Parts: sequence; structure tokens; C-alpha cells
Amino acid sequence: MAAPLHTEFHPRWYRRRVSTWWWLGSWPYLRFILRELSSVFVAYAVAILAWQLWAIARGPDAFAAVLQALRSPGLLALSGVSLLFVLFHAVTWFAAGPRALVLRLGGRRVPEAWIAAAGYAAWAGASAIVAWIVLGE
Repeated sequence: MAAPLHTEFHPRWYRRRVSTWWWLGSWPYLRFILRELSSVFVAYAVAILAWQLWAIARGPDAFAAVLQALRSPGLLALSGVSLLFVLFHAVTWFAAGPRALVLRLGGRRVPEAWIAAAGYAAWAGASAIVAWIVLGE
């Protein structure tokens, strides 16, 4: 039998109690938690898109039924909140991109603002193409 790692009078280490809501005390922590939470709403948006694509494959009646279901007040509210979180997720993604991607041109580092601007430009371009397709030229 192994000897215990402590004695009968071994002192307890001091551990400060941390609130469950510790992340509310600082904007960077709150932003981090919101970004992590936003992934749930991104998954919701992907699920709605997959549901719509599934309905399109089933025909016009199935798609009309899905659109009718999406018009319910609860899903409209959830979709609105989801849109805000997806936008927040995208903005924080483009803000983090330049820190993760180091580009060099001519031996000099490309400024972070240029990398972020390129991401936003690509996002705007892709959105314009999707709008053009959806709205019918």
C-alpha cells in the first residue's frame, strides 16, 4: 500500500472562488464568449439552408411548405437573432484573419488592415454575386 501524499495536518491551498459569470466583467472575454456562442447560430443557419435545399429537391410543394413554416413568428425571430450572430461571427473572423495569416511581399509584411480589407471585399463580392443570382439579374 502506497503512503498518502499528504499528512494529517497538510494545509489546504487557497483557491479564490470564481463566479460562473466571470466573463461578463471584461469586453474581450464577453466578445470571446459571444463568438463561441455564435457558432450555434451559424449551425442553425446551415441547418435552415440544408432544409431549404432538401425541399427544393422534393419539388415546389415541399419548398412552399418549408417557406410557410419559416414564416412563423418564432422562426422569424430566431432567424433574425441568427442573422445578427452570423454577422458578428463573420466580422470577428475577418478581424482574426490578419493575425493568423502573415503575408509578405517584397520582404515586407503586408499590413493587417489590407488583409482584413481583402476579406471584406471578397465577402462583398460573393454577396453581390449571390444577390444577382437570387434577384434574377
